[in-house]
Amino acid sequence: MSTQPVSAPLLIACALGIEHLALRMSDRGGAGGPVTVLRTGMGPKAAERSVTRVLADPVLTDAAVLATGFCAGLAPGMHPGDLVVAEETRDPRGSVPCVGVELLVKELVRALPGRTVHTGPLTGSDHVVRGHERSDLLATGAIAVDMESAATLLSAVHVGERPVAAVRVVVDAPEHELVRIGTVRGGISAFRVLRSVLPAFFEWHRSLLLPRR
Repeated sequence: MSTQPVSAPLLIACALGIEHLALRMSDRGGAGGPVTVLRTGMGPKAAERSVTRVLADPVLTDAAVLATGFCAGLAPGMHPGDLVVAEETRDPRGSVPCVGVELLVKELVRALPGRTVHTGPLTGSDHVVRGHERSDLLATGAIAVDMESAATLLSAVHVGERPVAAVRVVVDAPEHELVRIGTVRGGISAFRVLRSVLPAFFEWHRSLLLPRR
């Protein structure tokens, strides 16, 4: 384990090729340490396999992990392009609390002025959620759903104790259901937002490296 806190790595995990493309197009300047952007593949099992494999590398053993990409908003009033900062991720195997939620909100507001940022539980699913199933998940207190964040964070903390977080961009919502990413304005809007989030992620990572008083 390195004795240089500034070199502590950051692992950013997403599932889809279009999410990976958006992150690769983002500004990489300002990183506080080595950054790896991992495309896990779609679904919780793929996320679990990929994250567990990558964190077995000694270079990334102590990495902070941030799950990102697109999600479905569950709450009325959400719109494509809104951001979700998870207070915790949930799936049937349990919940994982997220670190630095307030800082992430502040930095996302700074990076994306005018965008709405929601905070609350982010729940996991093994399939695309539509219709009444969204209402059922909203009734549990969750504000958004995706297929990889919960598995990513749970796998990360199972490998070893580390800071974790999840930030998702709403690509569809109850009043704005999307059939296919990229075919309508909502998908394009979400892509542009995801392309702009890395500076906020780097500030979150940098805050973890500061000495605690």
